[in-house]
Amino acid sequence: MKLALGMLCIAGLLSNVGVVFSRWPVSSCGKVRLFKRHGVVVWTTPRRQVIFYKAGFAVDADGAFRAYHPKDRLGLDSLAHAGHPGNWWALVTENKRRNGRPVRQGRGDPAPGFYVSTTALYDPDNPNVRDPRRYVDAAEIPYVVLHPKALGFARLGDFATVVNLDTGKTAAAIVADESTPGVRVGEGSIALAKALGIDSNPRSGGKNRGVAYIIYPGSGNGRPRELEEIAANSERLFEAWGGVEKLKACLGE
Repeated sequence: MKLALGMLCIAGLLSNVGVVFSRWPVSSCGKVRLFKRHGVVVWTTPRRQVIFYKAGFAVDADGAFRAYHPKDRLGLDSLAHAGHPGNWWALVTENKRRNGRPVRQGRGDPAPGFYVSTTALYDPDNPNVRDPRRYVDAAEIPYVVLHPKALGFARLGDFATVVNLDTGKTAAAIVADESTPGVRVGEGSIALAKALGIDSNPRSGGKNRGVAYIIYPGSGNGRPRELEEIAANSERLFEAWGGVEKLKACLGE
């Protein structure tokens, strides 16, 4: 009975994953170039089973309850990374437009006095745009930030695997945010940095090189996920694709 219940739980965690990998030798890659931005080439494998790239790692605080504060030094990250008066791209504003005044969290919110920070991926079942819990918490959820061009091939809510090539640490993640076109490719949440053993301070941390990102297009359902779901689905997809050996073949290492 316990075994049967366990199998049912795993099946539930792996639901809504529509990616099916065709047979392809692990030792080969057959990669095809999709595009290049800021010196980083983004590749795909046959039938677009995955998209992947090798880059640095910029730490993103968006969605964290204490990401930004009116007194800049109190926030996890510099307020400049959320925008500026007249153009706030990572904060909820009173008029719901970029030129509005940022909304502060109230008494019933997780971090009163801090601004409500957003992510491109959010809970559609929560209609309150001023609720910080509507967005993906960078401090708790390992997520990847994709360049807008990459979102033409993958989508928000897809699963991902990220590898610190210098240490071999591997982490499961979800695509939860979109970068601005001018920002360098290679970005992830505070929680993802911690999982990879990278300095997770949004102001001073990150890594200049040596991080591989593997995204599984069509694997998500366009919604935030719990940690257990992210881990179960990402691990399964990475192994089905070929795992570390496949990644080495595709990176030529």
